[in-house]
Amino acid sequence: MNYIIDFYNEKVQADIMSLPDTLAARFLNLADRMRIVGANLGEPHTKALSDGLFELRLKGSEGIARVFYCTLVNRRIVMLHSFVKKAQKIPTRELRIAENRLKEIKNAEL
Repeated sequence: MNYIIDFYNEKVQADIMSLPDTLAARFLNLADRMRIVGANLGEPHTKALSDGLFELRLKGSEGIARVFYCTLVNRRIVMLHSFVKKAQKIPTRELRIAENRLKEIKNAEL
């Protein structure tokens, strides 16, 4: 049984698909792998951040991007937020957006 990949909303999906070409292609490739084997692809592709929040690490000729996601029951993976990375450290603002969306989804699941 395969995993299901959902998006927090249509804007998140559009943002991911509008990443630079090599980064969007990398997302699609890794998302296909996640549908088959699950959310944990291991480093350097995925990394656990905190309390149910994970990052999908995209690297391409146009730069680096991150897509935050979470996993839910019934083999669901939800993409929460994406951004193009310009610094070594994850910007606090980007992380907060993902954390707030994660809380919202977890509360809706109860």
